[in-house]
Amino acid sequence: MPALACCVDGAVAPPGYAAFIAGDSSLPAAVPFSSITTTIGAAVANSNSTHWSPAHSSALYRIDGWGAPYFSVNNSGNITVRPYGTDTMAHQEIDLLKIVKKVSDPKSVGGLGLQLPLIVRLPDEVNLVIDISKKLSVRPVIGVRAKLRTKHSGHFGSTSGEKGKFGLTTTQILRVVKKLQDSGMLDCLQLLHFHIGSQIPSTALLQDGVGEAAQIYSELVRLGAGMKVIDIGGGLGIDYDGSKSGNSDLSVSYGLQEYASAVVNAIRFVCDRKSIKHPIICSESGRAIVSHHSILIFEAMSATAPTTLAMTQINLPFIMDGLSEDARADYWILSDAAMRHDNDTCLLYAEQLKQRCVEQFKEGTLGIEQLAAVDGLCDLVSKVIGASEPVRTYHVNLSVFTSIPDFWSIGQIFPIVPIHRLDERPEVRGVLSDLTCDSDGKIDKFIGGEASLPLHELEGNGGGSSGGANGRYYLGMFLGGAYEEALGGLHNLFGCPSVVRVSQSDGPHSFAVTRAVPGPSCGDVLRVMQHEPELMFETLKHRAEEFCGQDHGNDGANASLASSLARSFHNMPYLTAASSCSLTAMNNDGFYYCNEEDYNAAVESGASEEEQWSYCCA
Repeated sequence: MPALACCVDGAVAPPGYAAFIAGDSSLPAAVPFSSITTTIGAAVANSNSTHWSPAHSSALYRIDGWGAPYFSVNNSGNITVRPYGTDTMAHQEIDLLKIVKKVSDPKSVGGLGLQLPLIVRLPDEVNLVIDISKKLSVRPVIGVRAKLRTKHSGHFGSTSGEKGKFGLTTTQILRVVKKLQDSGMLDCLQLLHFHIGSQIPSTALLQDGVGEAAQIYSELVRLGAGMKVIDIGGGLGIDYDGSKSGNSDLSVSYGLQEYASAVVNAIRFVCDRKSIKHPIICSESGRAIVSHHSILIFEAMSATAPTTLAMTQINLPFIMDGLSEDARADYWILSDAAMRHDNDTCLLYAEQLKQRCVEQFKEGTLGIEQLAAVDGLCDLVSKVIGASEPVRTYHVNLSVFTSIPDFWSIGQIFPIVPIHRLDERPEVRGVLSDLTCDSDGKIDKFIGGEASLPLHELEGNGGGSSGGANGRYYLGMFLGGAYEEALGGLHNLFGCPSVVRVSQSDGPHSFAVTRAVPGPSCGDVLRVMQHEPELMFETLKHRAEEFCGQDHGNDGANASLASSLARSFHNMPYLTAASSCSLTAMNNDGFYYCNEEDYNAAVESGASEEEQWSYCCA
């Protein structure tokens, strides 16, 4: 199932920083995955217990850290959305797995039939202002954006400081004041705007910048401007990794109330000291307002794991037979170190043995079977002494470049968590590999500084139950609502995900899908790239008919091929489950329909050619 962007409406805007719990809010210390059965905070009642509960998963994936109070894990082990934060009642929680099932189930069983992925200023302007105002005989409200000296050092601070891209320097602001004064319009200057930078990490930096802006504001008042408003811009950060740290681009060390208090106190201090009327304070906190409203849900289609041979599978005489003297010496030192449990020496000579064998292989003095056997031996050594933990690659139905572009471009890390089966212990670790042909189309960095993610076995690979997901395994990427959907392009010709808008309701499942938009089809994507999918379809159909022959006995085969081709253009460019279509195509002037119902719907609607194309195959 392709990915799905899920937008959740709530009664309150959900900045994830809003409910920092008073008192000790520290996360449990990081522990090796192999020892995860030990106590994790207060969630584990008995460190010797083998039972795994949703509370264990909540601690493991830090959901309470980055998700509170808007995301949690229910008793079924599924991630839920709490649209009203701490005021959300139990019956109002929205189960993400139920949304996926409602959206992706066929229409014949009450679903929506959507495919996944799913997404649950320049100084000279003042002259223009003055000229137009005079021509129109109006007195406008004018604001200036100041280029502050305050700058924060993180990635998001690159647009701040005196070398920032936007805003006026103090010299330029004084020129604006002079021009407005000469035109008798200085009283129209009423607003001061500034932007320290996105994702401000601490209130100390925030107070420093706001205090500087308040000084500019007070000086403009002294010079005669009719100042009324300070617009503090953006910068209100969110805690992507749940660490509540002020030393990271991924986190912030404050809550909403602390942020507001820092801004108000810094402005009030300057204004009271200079006996200036307190201004109206505005903010543009886009990231914090919208990040929690969108969840990207995608499916892990398969998983691969490095294969490690058992000792009984390794033919030592066969390995030794073709080795050079130096390589044999490395083997004997490795064997002796293993007997003495000298792990460091084992690792050193295992790697040295591998490199010598690679050189022999390049020279043609070692066969590929022996090289593979040496690789297996060295991998077994690493596994036995615990030097490397096998990490699986989970292949996900997604394009990183389209749906999570900030991860690829600037290394932005988002919380990624299974949305179900959280009442089961995750037994393996994995990285995520997307569908694209690019080597960097993968996710191998996760919150907490981890290079892999705790995951469950896929059903059919020796795993447990699918948690009510019909054998499928769904992951969710959270806090991506600010920019990811808008930044995604058509790299590798993967279009944007399907999108559903969900609101809390009093129905049996606590939610209602208020809008559902399928992602672009292969035909749509080709059309955007200046191709002509209708012409491509006709050309391919003609070639298929030529291949099958034109005799009447092949009419059914021709129709089936045409229907199959039409389906390829109609489907999204992501992997999809096999269609239930019977491949009995209906032909209407060259347009093929998967079944009689679709055919009749198109004919009765009187669709134009372009509209008819959208009906090509279910």
